[in-house]
Amino acid sequence: MTFIVTPIYAGLLGLLFVGLSLWVVMGRVRTRAASGDAGDPALSDAIRAHGNFAEYVPLALILMAMGEALGMPAVALHLYGAALLVARTMHAAGMARRPNVPALRGGGWLLTVLVLLAGALGVLGHALL
Repeated sequence: MTFIVTPIYAGLLGLLFVGLSLWVVMGRVRTRAASGDAGDPALSDAIRAHGNFAEYVPLALILMAMGEALGMPAVALHLYGAALLVARTMHAAGMARRPNVPALRGGGWLLTVLVLLAGALGVLGHALL
């Protein structure tokens, strides 16, 4: 089985993850915090945005790859991947501002959960039918 669509979004999301990682590293350098957040709210936000991404995106990509392996239509996979990319970008952008932007942060989280739900239901539907 050759994956065509999933690698595109895995690569794009990988680049976003590197950006979030650099945000944390720059915050650690700025605050001289080898671990923790040194009580710095901006570093705390960077750490949480990075961690939140790491918590949600791997499962979303696994669901996407399974959907592709099960023969989901390419247009559905592109919509799924694009929605996930938008969701995670929104969340990070909302976290990056001081004070946080609840519409971006919360909206990004909500869209992420909806993407996961759609992916889970889509994979179950294709696997069972």
